[in-house]
Amino acid sequence: MSTDASSLTTQDLEFLRRPLHGFLSVAGGPLPPQPRPVWFEATDEGTIQLFTAPDSVKVRRLRRDPRASIVVAAPVGERERWLSVAGRTTVEPEGAHDLCARLAARYWDLEDPVRAADLAAIMAADQVRLVIHPETVRRYRY
Repeated sequence: MSTDASSLTTQDLEFLRRPLHGFLSVAGGPLPPQPRPVWFEATDEGTIQLFTAPDSVKVRRLRRDPRASIVVAAPVGERERWLSVAGRTTVEPEGAHDLCARLAARYWDLEDPVRAADLAAIMAADQVRLVIHPETVRRYRY
């Protein structure tokens, strides 16, 4: 395992740009934290962003305590690898729907009418964008 104080490497970004699920944990919740699987996007600036409803439990907790982490692991059948990013998280009112559309195209077959309808329902709802600003990056590769 290696730790870099605050930044994602080129290899990290390549790994994070795959359609993998991340497991998000936020501070201020029950002990121990309750991770949830999420879609996410690693940005060129080295942040991690995702979208959610503005009244979700995670947003309420992040407004009280902005610390969050995401863990992403390689799927079964590949050599063991994971990446953990922890840091301060901001709740951004803009950009969530654009992010949602990009992520839906990454994770779903939007030619499937069921998935297209699912996306339309998400896009019809209010969303906010969560941005994790890395303070600690840990990685493991076997």
